[in-house]
Amino acid sequence: MEMLLPLGQVAAIGGAVAIGPLLWWRQRSRDRTPAGRLRALTLLTLFLTFDLIAFGAFTRLTDSGLGCPDWPGCYSSASPVGARQHIEAAQSAMPTGPVTHGKAWIEMAHRYLASAVGLLILIMAVLSWRLQRREGETAPSPWLPTLTFVWVCIQGAFGALTVTMKLFPAIVTLHLLFGLGLLMLLAWQHEAFAPRRLKLPPALGVGVGVVLLLVLAQVALGGWVSTNYAVLACDEFPTCHGGQFWPQMDFGQGFQLWRELGQRADGGWLGFDALAAIHMAHRIGAAVVFTAILALAWAIRGHASGWSRVLLAAAGWQLVSGLSNVVLDWPIVAALAHTAGAAVLLGLLTTLLARLNASPS
Repeated sequence: MEMLLPLGQVAAIGGAVAIGPLLWWRQRSRDRTPAGRLRALTLLTLFLTFDLIAFGAFTRLTDSGLGCPDWPGCYSSASPVGARQHIEAAQSAMPTGPVTHGKAWIEMAHRYLASAVGLLILIMAVLSWRLQRREGETAPSPWLPTLTFVWVCIQGAFGALTVTMKLFPAIVTLHLLFGLGLLMLLAWQHEAFAPRRLKLPPALGVGVGVVLLLVLAQVALGGWVSTNYAVLACDEFPTCHGGQFWPQMDFGQGFQLWRELGQRADGGWLGFDALAAIHMAHRIGAAVVFTAILALAWAIRGHASGWSRVLLAAAGWQLVSGLSNVVLDWPIVAALAHTAGAAVLLGLLTTLLARLNASPS
C-alpha cells in the first residue's frame, strides 16, 4: 500500500525522537527496582503525553491541522523537506490556504511526537508483562498498560481521520478527548506502582467521581467550541455580544454532531446563532463545573487540605485563562493555557480518584 512506506518512515522518526527520553530514563533509573523503573517510565510518558496534548492544541490554533493534507506522511514524504515542491505549489495556488512550510512542519512535528509517545507506551506494555512474570501477583496488572497501547492506536486512527476528513468537528473533538483519556490512563497507572491511599468519607469519594465526570463533559463542550471556531461568537463578558446576556441562539444547529466544519447537516452554512449557542453552552457548563469544584474543595479541606488548595488553584487557572480567551480576543497563549489547564485538572482528579481507590498498604 502507498501509505506503508511513509508510515514506516514517520514511525522511524518518532523512534528517533524517543531515543533521547529513553536514554534519560535509563540513566536516571538505573539504580531502581524493575517496578521503580517502570513507574519512572510511566511518569515520563505522562509528561510527554501532556506535551503532546498542548502541542496538538498549538497545531489546531495555528491552523496547521491540514499543513500536510494527507496522512501519515506529507504528500507521501516522511517530512516537509521531501514535499517542498508540493507545498510550494499548494501555497501558490491558494496563498491564504492551510498549506505552508511552517504549518507543514508544525503538523509533522506533532505526528513525530505522537509516534514517540506510542513507542514509549508499547515499551511500557512489554515491560509490564515482563514484570508480572518476574514478580507475579505483587506486580501491577499488565492489562492496563496493554489497554493504553490499544487506546493510543485508536487515538492515532482519530488523528488520521482528523486530516483525511478535513477537520470534521466531531472527529477533532474525539481526537482531543481520546488524548485526554490517554493522559488519565497514564496518571492512574503511575499511582498503581506506589499506591498511596487517601481516606475520605464515602460521600466525598463519590463527589470526586461526579466532579471528574462533570469536568470531562465540560472539556467535551470546550473541544466543541474550539473545533467549531466558536470562541469569539461571544466577544464580551459577562454578556455575550451587543450587551445581551442571552442572545439569539440555535442549539439544534449548533449541536448537530455529524456535519462538516462550518456547515449544517444539510450542507448549508452554519449560522452565527448556532455558534453563539455552542459558546454559551460552554459558559453555562463552566459555571456548573466551577461551582462543583469549589464545593468539592471546601468539603475535603478538613481531610486533604493540600488537595483542596490544588483543586482551587487549577479551577482558578481555568477561569482566568477561559475569560482571557474572550476579553483578549483569543490570544494563542491564553488558548494554550486553557487546554493545558484542562489536562492538568483531569490529571489531578484522576490521581485523587486513584488514591481513594488504592488498596490499603
